[in-house]
Amino acid sequence: MNYILFDGPARGALLPFTFTRPVADIRIGILTIREKWEKHLGYTTTTVTEEYLSDKYPMVEMEENVFINASFLPTVDLVEIVKSLETNQAIFYDDDVIAFFATDGQEDVDFDTYEAIEFESEVLRVEHLWDIYSKNGAALEADFELLTEGRKSLPIPVSNNVIAPENIFLEEGARLEFCTLNATNGPIYIGKNAEIMEGSIIRGGFALCEDSIVKMGAKIYGPTTVGPNSKIGGEVNNSVIFGNSNKGHDGFLGNSVLGEWCNLGADTNNSNLKNNYDEVRLWSYETESFQKTGKQFCGLMMGDHSKSGINTMFNTGTVVGVSANVFGDGFPRNFIPSFSWGGAHGYTIYRLDKVYETANRVMERRGMELSVEDKDILQHVFDLTYSNNK
Repeated sequence: MNYILFDGPARGALLPFTFTRPVADIRIGILTIREKWEKHLGYTTTTVTEEYLSDKYPMVEMEENVFINASFLPTVDLVEIVKSLETNQAIFYDDDVIAFFATDGQEDVDFDTYEAIEFESEVLRVEHLWDIYSKNGAALEADFELLTEGRKSLPIPVSNNVIAPENIFLEEGARLEFCTLNATNGPIYIGKNAEIMEGSIIRGGFALCEDSIVKMGAKIYGPTTVGPNSKIGGEVNNSVIFGNSNKGHDGFLGNSVLGEWCNLGADTNNSNLKNNYDEVRLWSYETESFQKTGKQFCGLMMGDHSKSGINTMFNTGTVVGVSANVFGDGFPRNFIPSFSWGGAHGYTIYRLDKVYETANRVMERRGMELSVEDKDILQHVFDLTYSNNK
């Protein structure tokens, strides 16, 4: 069967992260949503997304296809129903479609002609920016079970102080010595060739993905995920880092999400609680206004390729777009458009040629390069958001 993940209506609410990726490639838990579906289904997937992303994330359509709404995370029960779908059947959750079997192009589907199957079990769904960190604990536990079932962890080195070792899993090449790991409240997963340096104190749930590093003396509160090829240090609480990003120094990151290729300078801090303990509002790209989150704790949402200078202070509920460079004293405003250069005292446009130069240097450090497709995506986002920077 040919499985295709589509963005669905959640895409706009998940900007700035979906400026540069489909919904399916958001990381929550240990894996991306795409990786979860592929492991459950036993098949690779392709994507229906925005046209400007389609060169990097193409769709392969065959005579028979099952389309899956990527904002829904798979469960055993849901995957079983998806696999059993027949022609002109669709799975719904309330009024939203989860998946459907089509023999026509997906743009020609008329759900009034479909047999509707109601999914009534519990399911995790990523519909808002804050869902990525607030639902990370449940997603992490599900991924831990999926990845470790029937497998045996590497032994935990005896120099470490460990609580609830049965909830800790080390992949091949994982390195850690003289650390404290407490997996009482959630599992701890250490990916292939990942390292936790001496003196680090970690409370689960926690996932450190492949080739990532926790710096010496870090304090990590779960549920927190650090994606592949990343570095973290200082104090981190209930945050998700997609991958290829660094928060390598002291400073606090809490109830936050960082995209890829981000870097937080030394002693960068974010607030995750308002002084009056009021509900936090976040910038919405859809409404171009601030939106209630229903959350008392909400920190920093930073899009791909954005950076902060040393001693940067982010206020509660700050949204930073793609390829912004934030620095200077004082609190910058809590919506920083893509390709902004500056801070609390004002912004100029971060020129696209300089964006490319920096991105190339950053990616070369990890043996990668900025592709033509990546440049085209950044160009499109620049064109989309330029008016916001004036």
